[in-house]
Amino acid sequence: MNSGEGASCMARAKIKESVALFEGGIRALNVGVSEFALSPRAYGAAVLELDWRPPAGGDRDLGLLLARLEDDPDDPIGSRVAAANAQAIERILAARPTLVGMGRAAETLSGLGPRHILHAGPPIAWPRMCGPMRGAVIGAILYEGWADSPEAAQRLADGGAITFAPCHHFGAVGPMAGVVSPSMPVFIVENAASGNRAFAILNEGMGKVLRFGAYSQEVLDRLRWLNGTLAPALARALEARGPVDLKNLTAQALQMGDECHNRNVAASSLFVRMVAPALVRTSAPEVAATVLEFLEVNNHFYLNLSMAASKATHGRRARHRGLDGGDGDGAQRRRGRACA
Repeated sequence: MNSGEGASCMARAKIKESVALFEGGIRALNVGVSEFALSPRAYGAAVLELDWRPPAGGDRDLGLLLARLEDDPDDPIGSRVAAANAQAIERILAARPTLVGMGRAAETLSGLGPRHILHAGPPIAWPRMCGPMRGAVIGAILYEGWADSPEAAQRLADGGAITFAPCHHFGAVGPMAGVVSPSMPVFIVENAASGNRAFAILNEGMGKVLRFGAYSQEVLDRLRWLNGTLAPALARALEARGPVDLKNLTAQALQMGDECHNRNVAASSLFVRMVAPALVRTSAPEVAATVLEFLEVNNHFYLNLSMAASKATHGRRARHRGLDGGDGDGAQRRRGRACA
């Protein structure tokens, strides 16, 4: 076979390969400008369009910076990001959030002032607070006795007599438009793996409640009952029983259908089962009965404990990172206007 015949054979072989390649029709992936797909489609090709845009809106310098932040072990910055993220995940998995007791906010939250009100979400000034949060603040002022009417409470807030700060700045959490004022009782949740603590107010139940912005007499009476009856009863029970492992309790509740935020039926029931024996041994019968009746109808009671457990789990990473290059955030917060 001469060289000409050899070349001809190779050409025929390539044609056969090409024919075999397209026997099922042409299938193309179009990345970028959609007009690129017009010609293949005109010849019967099946085209899948990928919605892709240049990173960082096409900003070259910013795109290169983002690329370096990827956890690429071969990149000097990316390798630090990868190592820090791995350590952060280890800390989260190793966390042991545990309910260790109850306390009064003014005596438990370091730095809380005499006319301090902590609110859900990131920092926000009183005039910009949403309606439910403003209602919760008015209710807290009335609960504390700083004013004797909603109008007087609003004047106090308008006049700058109240100091506001996010719950997160004090290691606390506030569900919905929840607020924390000095006299309110709080759960004390400790991460047994690292020693950091998180705090949460007690859940009031559903309906007219402070975290939804209600501040009627019914709401205020319930808040005072939580402070004067429920919190002391739970404090005595926890002291007698010992800490409650919230991580283990949450794991059980998830297996029973809860997601421990909007559905807390199993978690609340498990919590009651754990503390009930100590509760009836350490409180007067009528007090124990009233507390258990309240817990029986409050299927959301565990919500605040779940939030505090999450805060304690992430708290060490958020406030004591000690990590070089991690790209995780310690908390997500909302305030009725924006997330941060």
